[in-house]
Amino acid sequence: MMVERAIRFGVAGPGSIGHSHCQAIQEASGAELVAVLGRDTEKTKGFAFTYGIMPYTDLDQFLTAARLDALTIATPSGAHLEIAVKAAQRGIHVLCEKPIETTSTKSSAMIKACREAGVQLGVFFQARFDPCTILAKQAIEDGRLGKILLASCQMRWARDQAYYDSAPWRGTWELDGGGCLMNQGIHSIDLLLHLAGDALAVSAFQGPLTHQRIEVEDNLCATVRFANGAIGTIETSTSCNPGLPRRVEISGEKGTICIEDNRIVRWQFAETLPEDTEIRRRYTAASDSAGGASDPKAIGLSGHRQVVEDFVTSIQTATAPCVSGEEGKRSVDFICSVYESMRQGGLVVNIPRRS
Repeated sequence: MMVERAIRFGVAGPGSIGHSHCQAIQEASGAELVAVLGRDTEKTKGFAFTYGIMPYTDLDQFLTAARLDALTIATPSGAHLEIAVKAAQRGIHVLCEKPIETTSTKSSAMIKACREAGVQLGVFFQARFDPCTILAKQAIEDGRLGKILLASCQMRWARDQAYYDSAPWRGTWELDGGGCLMNQGIHSIDLLLHLAGDALAVSAFQGPLTHQRIEVEDNLCATVRFANGAIGTIETSTSCNPGLPRRVEISGEKGTICIEDNRIVRWQFAETLPEDTEIRRRYTAASDSAGGASDPKAIGLSGHRQVVEDFVTSIQTATAPCVSGEEGKRSVDFICSVYESMRQGGLVVNIPRRS
């Protein structure tokens, strides 16, 4: 029996997210961590030493000398495009931290470059792999909620001033792409769209700004109309201390599903099935795979490992990853429309249709 060789991964960005990527790659089946790219020589060397890999500070050398099959991008959000395009041009598969980029235009350029080069493009939306998400998606597809009426998400998290001061790109439009919605809330948006379907229009308002020296929002509320006729609300904040679990709730004519982080808090249907009792018993208690409401370092890594393993499979089988570049762009398109409405004082903004 022929055994597939391990996919050689490099990581671009020796920061906190880079650590998450490295640990996930080292834990993932079929993956081998071999190199890291950074700008600061000493920091990059120290990072590389931690994982026993090669350090690089030149992008072109990283993409050629390291003999990569794939790389993950863990740089500031607004610096993803150049790395992805150059990697694709060299036949290297790209797995990108969310958001895929900070604008729809840059996201489209990344997708185009990878498609033309024939390489896979995936995005880290690890909540897609959580059993609660999978169960909710299946129940909705099976029609257990009936017609969806309401679909909402809430993320009331805490990030102190030190968090924003820890790097000059944090809280900037150019490199962070936005604030509590684009950086932290995008996971909630991805789940909301994944479960409720495409959105048609949005109206949004920015709340009080509680942090200093940031350009972006730290409190935001929006109302949404979905393509299936449902309506809903979105709340995101990095000002609520202590932070609360991320919440996504979908209600229909025949039931309601509510997920908080990695546990189901409501699994209620007009017509019950035998397995419902076991689902409630098994998934109402949280595991160690969530976190991050008050501390970004508390986010679990099991989902990251699953993203990497799925991406390895996509390379080996030449099939799209679970969260492709197009899927990653979906949430960016939505969030950019939210920001356009916010800038225009809550004006209703139509969301671009997916091609």
